[in-house]
Amino acid sequence: MQMFLEGRWQSGSSAFQVHNPHNGEVLDSVPLGTAADIESALTGLARGAKIMRQLSGYERAQILRKAAALMAEREVELGRTVSLEEGKILAEGALEASRAREVIEVSAEEARRVVGEMVPLDSAPGAKGKFGFTLRVPCGIVAAITPFNFPLNLVCHKVGPAIAAGNAVLIKPASDTPLSALKLVQILLDAGLPPEAIACVTGSGKTLGEAICRDHRVRKISFTGSYEIGDWIARSAGVKRVTLELGSNSPVIILDDADLELAARAVAAAGYANAGQTCISAQRILTLRPVTGDFLDALKPRVVALKTGDQMDPDTKVGPLVREADACRVESWVNEAVGQGATLVTGGQRRGAVYQPTILAQVRPEMRVSREELFGPAVVVTECGSVDEAIALANDTRYGLAAGVFTRDISRAMRFANEVDSGNLHINWSSQWRADLMPYGGLKDSGIGKEGPRYAIREMTEEKMVVWHS
Repeated sequence: MQMFLEGRWQSGSSAFQVHNPHNGEVLDSVPLGTAADIESALTGLARGAKIMRQLSGYERAQILRKAAALMAEREVELGRTVSLEEGKILAEGALEASRAREVIEVSAEEARRVVGEMVPLDSAPGAKGKFGFTLRVPCGIVAAITPFNFPLNLVCHKVGPAIAAGNAVLIKPASDTPLSALKLVQILLDAGLPPEAIACVTGSGKTLGEAICRDHRVRKISFTGSYEIGDWIARSAGVKRVTLELGSNSPVIILDDADLELAARAVAAAGYANAGQTCISAQRILTLRPVTGDFLDALKPRVVALKTGDQMDPDTKVGPLVREADACRVESWVNEAVGQGATLVTGGQRRGAVYQPTILAQVRPEMRVSREELFGPAVVVTECGSVDEAIALANDTRYGLAAGVFTRDISRAMRFANEVDSGNLHINWSSQWRADLMPYGGLKDSGIGKEGPRYAIREMTEEKMVVWHS
């Protein structure tokens, strides 16, 4: 496939291959973009931003509605592409394609609601007879730097709101999974988006990211990825808007009045979906001591039953990690924890890029599998002596993206909501749940800003204050 810039599909001076993470099969080759390609893309997008600014909210909504309709027609193809290049099972690839379409549909709705507000100036001293209101205008060029783990949906979470707000948009997809983003670009063009208003440059994150972040023509950067890269972007971007969706090691608290079957079912889903490569994956399971054994008894058979292997096999429940090196890292961290005294309840085996779904018990909070983001198919269980200790351990992390609690006590549930420092809080469910229209973002080192089309549009527009003097 080619990359898209300056209103046309182009090949680069060199290319790199995209592989199926399960068997190494070459799926396609794409251009290895350069800083010069970013310069060309931004030159074209500067013209595209002027075109987009002239489109009405209705016209932008119509483009996005048409794109959503085309995504529905091509949903099977999009889902298979996601599964092939990322490694998630077919059912998860299909779900991602469906969710991505929903994000574009919601963005179309929000394109018709980009509004300012009235400001009651006559309530200020000396402002009698003044009339004030705000206008929201596009930023201009939005850069969308996207991760491998949701190569279509998380691109849509940036591109949909950017277009809805009247911006031109530059996509820098993850090098492991660029094919879904390139197919989305074709859909948007087929839907009538002005070709000058979008670019997708593939290649090295370091090379392209630096060229994007340091260019003053980029007014807004929306990034999803690791804390380390997000920190670098924040330091490099200069005076521009930045949204950062970063890492986590999400806690799930299981209190002594919890429905343990519900908790086991939710953790078995949330700990291993997409081979654990989800930023809100359930990782740290904090159980009150009286229910730890019963919870593990309920969880273990569900995890043992998860068949691993080729993600394109309909019977597979957990596919490969995106790279064999990532599976080796998970293996190393699990082995390290076992060496430090953790108990391997099940799993712990690796075959290439596939890592067997794993449960570790008797995990101490200082172990790396508890302190850092594992990003693999394993959950770690830590016993707590009280609700106070469970909440303290939930907060004993530099991250704060998502958390869950299981309890039948409404006062305990509300204490969890008030005291646990996470951007997304779930009562009687795990940490892993997201409706694409909700405000989504983290606290602490999990990032800044919010996604969800309505909330992203507010961060992809700028506010102007208008005062009418009579």
